Amino acid sequence: MKLSWFTALAALVAAPLAAAEAYKIAVIPKGTTHEFWNAIHAGARKAERELKAEGVNLQVIWKGPLREDDREQQIQVVENFVGQRLSGLVLAPLDRRGLVAPVETAVRAKIPVVLIDSDLDSKAPASFVATDNREGGRIAARELGRMLGGKGNVIMLRLQVGSASTEAREEGFLEVMRKDFPGIKLLSTDQHGGVTRDTAKRASENLLNRFGRQVNGIFCCNESTGVGMLLALRDAGLAGKVRFVAFDTGESLIAGLRSGHVDGLVAQNPMRMGYLGVKHMVDVLRGRPVPARVDTGVGFVTRANLDAPELAEFVRPPLDQYLK
Repeated sequence: MKLSWFTALAALVAAPLAAAEAYKIAVIPKGTTHEFWNAIHAGARKAERELKAEGVNLQVIWKGPLREDDREQQIQVVENFVGQRLSGLVLAPLDRRGLVAPVETAVRAKIPVVLIDSDLDSKAPASFVATDNREGGRIAARELGRMLGGKGNVIMLRLQVGSASTEAREEGFLEVMRKDFPGIKLLSTDQHGGVTRDTAKRASENLLNRFGRQVNGIFCCNESTGVGMLLALRDAGLAGKVRFVAFDTGESLIAGLRSGHVDGLVAQNPMRMGYLGVKHMVDVLRGRPVPARVDTGVGFVTRANLDAPELAEFVRPPLDQYLK
């Protein structure tokens, strides 16, 4: 009789453990080539490691398109994961409209979605974790305008149509330039560099061929456009002569900052985006409340503060610690 009682008690204790749910979460970036996405990946792995240490039965899958302009491939990745009935999706949508249908399909199928980096024209996602991109664009304008003393001619190079994050940066930059710096003329604000440094370099060369003798300042809205413009400025003999501010960090842009060819970088915290994206998704799956929007912070990096400890996570995220 005692043996049966102890057996029953052991079964009751073990039952919740046996029934602990296994979570399989996909993290889907816009692309997989730029350093920015490696930092997102590292943040997701950090969260996975911590949650597993807490006893959560969790698997994080990292998969996205190679290029940041391949909407169809990203849509296909999302649809494939929905078909596999994953627990949840953490997504950086390539297009604020093009990814609406697959995301809403996932949510209808009881697969929650948390957005990171870039927003979507939909109320279906459970949470949005990103930089305040518009404010980042405003910061770029304030700093570049100050560097120019409120006078001169400026070029802005865009990324691509439909990217919510970079469009917000561009809008914030133009807002402050037009409002606070009436003495600065915007020579060109409608050209797109594309998602690779090669396409961005060609677009930059075209702009410099047209405006090189007039331009005093340049703003580029992401890593690929910034690196492409940096290469074009060097080839044209204008590096260090034109005030140059870009959005994002990365090895090439940091080296440009150290050399004096880049004057300032608006730095995001992509590792925190990946980390909180996974953390929030697990909270959603556990039925816990999550904030609708989370600002992961932004900083302005110059050669003077590049090695400041408070900017270390923005400039030198510990990728090797989580991606080995």
